[in-house]
Amino acid sequence: MWSLTFAPLVPLPLLIGLAVLAAVAAGMALVLAGRSAILRALALAVLAIALADPSLVFEDREPVKDVVAVVVDKSASNRLADRSQQTQAAQAEVERQLRGIAGVEARTIEVTDQQGAGDGTRLFEALASGLGDVPSERVAGAIVLSDGLAHDAPATAEALGLRAPLHVLTTGREREIDRRIVLVDSPRFGIVGKEQNVRLRVVEKGGPGRAAITVRRDGEIIARREAIAGQTVQVPVRIDRGGPNVIEIEAAPLDNELTLANNRAVITIEGVRDKLRVLLVSGEPHPGERTWRNLLKADANVDLVHFTILRPPEKQDGTPINELSLIAFPTRELFQVKIKDFDLIIFDRYANQSILPLVYFDNIVRYVRDGGALLIAAGPEYSGAQSLARTPLGQILPAQPDGSVFDEAYRARVSEPGKRHPVTRDLPGSEAEPPRWGEWLRLVGARARSGSTVMTGPGDRPLLLLAREQKGRVALFLSDHAWLWARGFREGGPHLDLLRRLGHWLMKEPDLEEEALRASARGRNIEIERQTLGESPAPATITAPDGSVRTVPFEAGRPGLFVARTAASEFGLHKITTENLTAFASVGPENPRELMEVVSDPGKLQALAEATGGSSRRIGQETGSGVAIPRIVPVRSGRQFAGADWIGLRISDSGIVRGVSISPLFVGLIGLAILFGALVAGWIGESGRRFKREA
Repeated sequence: MWSLTFAPLVPLPLLIGLAVLAAVAAGMALVLAGRSAILRALALAVLAIALADPSLVFEDREPVKDVVAVVVDKSASNRLADRSQQTQAAQAEVERQLRGIAGVEARTIEVTDQQGAGDGTRLFEALASGLGDVPSERVAGAIVLSDGLAHDAPATAEALGLRAPLHVLTTGREREIDRRIVLVDSPRFGIVGKEQNVRLRVVEKGGPGRAAITVRRDGEIIARREAIAGQTVQVPVRIDRGGPNVIEIEAAPLDNELTLANNRAVITIEGVRDKLRVLLVSGEPHPGERTWRNLLKADANVDLVHFTILRPPEKQDGTPINELSLIAFPTRELFQVKIKDFDLIIFDRYANQSILPLVYFDNIVRYVRDGGALLIAAGPEYSGAQSLARTPLGQILPAQPDGSVFDEAYRARVSEPGKRHPVTRDLPGSEAEPPRWGEWLRLVGARARSGSTVMTGPGDRPLLLLAREQKGRVALFLSDHAWLWARGFREGGPHLDLLRRLGHWLMKEPDLEEEALRASARGRNIEIERQTLGESPAPATITAPDGSVRTVPFEAGRPGLFVARTAASEFGLHKITTENLTAFASVGPENPRELMEVVSDPGKLQALAEATGGSSRRIGQETGSGVAIPRIVPVRSGRQFAGADWIGLRISDSGIVRGVSISPLFVGLIGLAILFGALVAGWIGESGRRFKREA
């Protein structure tokens, strides 16, 4: 390819000035001297051209193809109904037409919702990435095959950064039907025992305008109500326990609905206990009393009420009651009026000394069975006639005293069930034999009758028993020497770990449930943990968001813990069940953006496409299963690249320069000869005309 270039020998402003002066001089000469000055003007022009240093340039160019991006949406929303089939048929037709256009290369870019890490369909990020190695002048256009639901669409064509037309061919059908739940306000934390309000709105297209909604907490139905489409609804949810409370809100499905995945919204509300109220009743002053008090007072989340019986009824010394500086034990207020306000009641070396009437023990039994917690830290009094086991409490205690008390040194041991129980599992020092902790010096003899014996004393006698009583829990410590560990007697022991776990188990800390199922998602993988006192749990059944069901076996981990890992097939809430336990794992965001809005719409990207000279239209339908795609035509000039039945591509005729040769026109003898010839021609012409006038 030949072209003419200039490389001025003097600065361009000076060259322009000289050319202007030469033109003015030539014009004046023509006016004054007439046609005789033409050769002089020609000489001046040749001089100006010589100073511009013109050259002939020949470029050896290799033509290159323009690139057309074919963006194929393979996200979850574009797989609904028959959109996948539409997309495949449209892609085949587009690629067929592009193969028939010379100088055009089709580049297919596939987009999945996983590329957006759960943040919807990132069409334009994929487009920019797919064309990152192509110069902008070589991009002939982009043809997008999608349902029109892109979650990263730029606001303007300038922000898009595409200097070629964008054409959107939209899948789907007219008059699609769908119903979805939109969360307006959802709390992340809540106080246990209190209600939190979730605000939501039902949005539907093609529905009757009213929808029945169901509210579930951890898989259990807690409310049903009706909502009017488009109106905000407030749903109160009671936070039932500490830790994660998974709340599902589901709207009833419509006939022929696109998907049911967006009929359900999921919220995880972390249950936080405001204050744990603990009642500690010490039957008499003793060294271990301070251990319990210090442990409970050290926890800022515990509101402790502590009473020590200093003057039992049988102790009579003649001092008038009104002269005693002791606080009267408010038995009626504590054990009848406000007993339900406590999360845990502890009797520490308490003997039945007629301070509490039997009716109050009945109240404690009801309190436990209704969901309360009771801990008995027993001393020698538990084996005598005043034992709490001889009160109505005996019907819920896991062991009955046999009348013996062993005052001898021994090392407490974790039993076989205790090695699997979360209260005593992995207790520091228990892994050795004998255990690496100090000795205790007393054990109250008792016969276990219920619950689990998690620690034993000499002769494998029960030391610590844990039991469930209907909705509540009971713990029985058959020794009052845990304080020896706290004082460092013979190197002490893990009293903080043991007593803190014991208290938290009684107050239903989720992590300390002996029969529990937990699930979590890490990336695309689901990790399931089964905590059990058994030895071989049943496999876990996983229900995916699309309704598919599969089972995964557990593998043994630490004692009492079994684990299973599996890859999730899609984003969304997965339900995991085994035996009578249920857990949930949300892969990706709890409410995937990809499936929030699924009704296809060519208008979503229409303004952006038209701003580039392109178009957005729905894929037409032919007879049978085929699709109708507009004609694709090359356009070499103009700003409009779409018509009623066609879409255009910007053709640039680009090429790669393989070599360049330059031939200067006014260099050396050639340039001097041309300039000298012009001057001589002007002089001869002027002399000839003067000779004629003289003749």
